[in-house]
Amino acid sequence: MSGTIAEKILKAHIIEGKAAVGEEVALKIDHTLTQDATGTMAYLQFEAIGIERVRTELSVSFVDHNMLQTDFRNADDHNYLKSVAQKYGIYFSRPGNGICHQLFLERFACPGKTLIGSDSHTPTAGGIGALAIGAGGMDVAAAMAGEVFRIKYPKIVGVRLTGKLPKWVSAKDVILELLRRVDVKGGVGKVFEYFGDGVKNLSVPDRATITNMGTETGCTTSIFPSDEVTRKFLKAQGREEQWTEIIADKDAQYDEIIEIDLEKVEPMVALPHSPGNVKKVSEVAGIKVDQVNIGSCTNSSLRDLLIVAKVLKDKTISDKLHLSISPGSRQVVEHLIESNDMKYLVKAGARVLENACGPCIGMGCAPCSEGVTVRTFNRNFKGRSGTKDAKAYLTSPETAVATALAGVLTDPRSLGEYPKIEMPSKFEVNDNMIVKPVSIEESKNINVVYGPNIKPLPDFYPLPDMLNGKVLIKLEDNITTDDIMPAGAKILPLRSNIPEISKHAFESKDSDFYNKALENNGGFIIAGDNYGQGSSREHAALAPKYLGIKAVIVKSFARIHMANLINFGIVPLTFKDTEDYKKVEAGDELRVTIGDLTGEVILKNITKNIDIPLTHTLSKLDAQILKLGGKLPWIKSKIQ
Repeated sequence: MSGTIAEKILKAHIIEGKAAVGEEVALKIDHTLTQDATGTMAYLQFEAIGIERVRTELSVSFVDHNMLQTDFRNADDHNYLKSVAQKYGIYFSRPGNGICHQLFLERFACPGKTLIGSDSHTPTAGGIGALAIGAGGMDVAAAMAGEVFRIKYPKIVGVRLTGKLPKWVSAKDVILELLRRVDVKGGVGKVFEYFGDGVKNLSVPDRATITNMGTETGCTTSIFPSDEVTRKFLKAQGREEQWTEIIADKDAQYDEIIEIDLEKVEPMVALPHSPGNVKKVSEVAGIKVDQVNIGSCTNSSLRDLLIVAKVLKDKTISDKLHLSISPGSRQVVEHLIESNDMKYLVKAGARVLENACGPCIGMGCAPCSEGVTVRTFNRNFKGRSGTKDAKAYLTSPETAVATALAGVLTDPRSLGEYPKIEMPSKFEVNDNMIVKPVSIEESKNINVVYGPNIKPLPDFYPLPDMLNGKVLIKLEDNITTDDIMPAGAKILPLRSNIPEISKHAFESKDSDFYNKALENNGGFIIAGDNYGQGSSREHAALAPKYLGIKAVIVKSFARIHMANLINFGIVPLTFKDTEDYKKVEAGDELRVTIGDLTGEVILKNITKNIDIPLTHTLSKLDAQILKLGGKLPWIKSKIQ
């Protein structure tokens, strides 16, 4: 089959639809992954569908987000996840085993497979040649039940890499360079496919860093070839038999091509408060720093931490800051111990945290008031660190460790000779923290464990032809799912309790939003461009649904959040003329006639006595799902 890598995998998995840009296609999904912040709800939804066992080739449940156990709630949810995995044929990665994307790359990801995960950074597996897409938990639950996954067929953008990265420059700088060019919505409706002579100079962990943070462009996914570099990685993991060569044909045609000469890439940094606010480190070096955090699903591989350890050898971090390190997996930790490199981290003064997401989602290590934190993470949204007035900068491990030594944001090229590292030809493989599924017969004797904080799903009712209510909040461009539904140690334990977590909806934007929603029996949300960027957390749709939100009317949507709105029966509408955004204010009384959502939609601003035309990109099936009240009642109606 001639074409690009993405085209080959897409066409091999299309069940319905036409492989043409913008057309809706239905994909067969081979693999799924969940993590505990989104997985609890995904499995409650899967249980509600009512089938006996998952129907995918492979489904894996990871515990990596909610590891701070200050009371019973997180521990109870971990027990729920383990029991539901055993009941329905799902692999379960136990708490402390590692970060889902790092672990999936090491132990499960396969070239040529389709993967959807209830985490927006699922495209990490694109580094190994899988077509991996972030999705809401409801879509993952549906895929586990054997349903297809529907997307708009994307543009395939070829990113041609040439040359080799200079010393002190790494894969994180490559993706920051791409973000500098395209910003946080430049990838919407696109797949970034990497090709060219420079690809062979990047390891699988390097590639995974790039595909991981490609998410911040808004793209559908990112992907690298499965080549000899991929084969060697899988062989080192003891999985060589799962390797398949998948490369683009010489005559492959891309919808667009972006050129990146690796030789010319410099150390880069994303400034507060957006991953797209990127500059060269050399342009902003010298900023006083209070904290450095190294880890996350973007930069917690053995390669990354070996570099950090070698730099810290026989040195001590600056007394002006503190340094935390979150390894990506137990495999990474075992290798650091075996090679004695862990000793360099500890002796230099690093706080070595457990193998989990940790500070990336505000789960510990919050910076001081008005603090400056330099992080190897993928997001630096305001307040995400756990401190509202902190400023987070995103860098490579090289820049982060140079900064940790100097006490100020530092170009790592000032450190002198680049340390040599050797990656193992064979990784330490120990899957003892992964619980394998039991047989169907054995699973019949397993009872799912529900803690008292796990509450039933809210009811989903069919939508009327006309929606009435007030505008509860009007928001600007680039509203994130963190803005809609925050994460962090305080709120994430409520993830399986929609009534309680709903009290925190939009609290950073309007502390009275919850009360307004209750007093007005729900209503509407108005916002600008790229509404819902960031995390795939469907609580950012579920909580508004619980509070009675009828429709969200914006200039444009981020892909995953729009899908989540559809899944939970909230109508996603856009202004036909973006200037009409100015004609609606918070408190305005609206009437929106949606009918069957296949024709024209008119917004009547009763307060201002004006009509405003709206539009949408809903397919006929989307409209049907919405009118039934969401994806869960739609799937149940199909099964029945």
